[in-house]
Amino acid sequence: MVDGFHTRSLHAGQEPDETTGARAPPIYQTTSYAFEDADHAADLYALEADGDVYSRISNPTTRMLEERLAALAGGVAAVATASGMAALDSATSVLASAGDNVVAAADMYGGTATYLTKMATRRGIDVRVVETLDYEAFADEIDEDTAYVHVETIANPSLKTPDFERLADVAHAAAAPLFVDNTFATPHLCRPIEHGADLVWESTTKWIHGSGTTVGGILIDGGTFPWQHADYDELSGENPAFGIDFVERYGEAAFANAVRQRALRTLGNQQSPFDAWQTIQGLETLPLRMQRHCENARAVAEFLRDHDDVAWVSYPGFESHPTHENATRYLGPEEGGSNDYGGMVTFGLDAGFEAAKRTCEETDLASFLANIGDAKTLVIHPASTTHAQLTEDEQRAAGLSPDMLRLSVGIEDTDDVIADLDRAIRTATESVSLERTNSGESK
Repeated sequence: MVDGFHTRSLHAGQEPDETTGARAPPIYQTTSYAFEDADHAADLYALEADGDVYSRISNPTTRMLEERLAALAGGVAAVATASGMAALDSATSVLASAGDNVVAAADMYGGTATYLTKMATRRGIDVRVVETLDYEAFADEIDEDTAYVHVETIANPSLKTPDFERLADVAHAAAAPLFVDNTFATPHLCRPIEHGADLVWESTTKWIHGSGTTVGGILIDGGTFPWQHADYDELSGENPAFGIDFVERYGEAAFANAVRQRALRTLGNQQSPFDAWQTIQGLETLPLRMQRHCENARAVAEFLRDHDDVAWVSYPGFESHPTHENATRYLGPEEGGSNDYGGMVTFGLDAGFEAAKRTCEETDLASFLANIGDAKTLVIHPASTTHAQLTEDEQRAAGLSPDMLRLSVGIEDTDDVIADLDRAIRTATESVSLERTNSGESK
């Protein structure tokens, strides 16, 4: 019955409440669950039976979100976390040990880069960063100690889309799973598991929720990776905490269950029932909102491309974008229609760094803040904010320049977004130009 993407976004993982008949998802705002008897309690703790024990581990409301997102992404199971970064940390905690390495594409979100290079390394994990589109470099860096290979669907902020199938082949040839951050695309535009990815994570804070009120993350298990043939002691063989073999116990959903029992249970980075319920509300309109985000982003990108004060524009829908062909191949609604290229646009100004920063201050409609994927248009200057913890060389390797502005295009009336940007850009440019003239600087 639940086949189409729009239908799944509304119905997957939830039926009317059997007791009350309530159609909307209920919030199970509880910490714990009564046991049937002592044997039942013992079986649950030993993972010999399935069921809820404590909401740090699982919760019926959160499970609705997990099952719905797994259905939309084409996965076998999912685990909801307190944030996107919690999803990344949970996966890393299960997959990587001291002495292992992670091979990651250079074009990545600043928070991901900081986590990998400044936190994972403190745990004895080697991080190898390679140019996003250099597949031979990936092959050279991946070895028998590679815990996973990481890449973003639409990189933040360079907006590059890799060739997933080629990269999956490279990773799998070395018995390493491909782990994809699908935040910028959402499952509406891309389902990396269909193209060879084994694991997917997203910040549900962004387009999946869409209203800028609720932080959350999701880990999706593709059910495709043969953990039993690789060296992952948390998944195959006698688990160090439970003494069971997760592959034998949970089959293709071994990874999701290991994350639940070994990361959420231990680290306490689960998504709360109320936040999951809030995210479900947004998820119901995801395909409708994404269509509008994509339409507006194209219109705004075309406006910026023709603007007198704009030096350059990066948008995957332009043929000039370095990964336009990959974006055309991998991005688009599940149920047909023309290609959509996401709701993000980046651009730089002729007047440079200072004018870019000032543009953020001059917008009225577009909000100057750190989020993306909101129904409202958002703007930020990455070099001085989201990627400020990186050196200038690291910033450039991640695909951003000092003059870059990152624009998350909302679902407002397109003309209003364009008018706001036009005024802000012109005001900022004129202000910087005047200051330089007064100080005797050339433009």
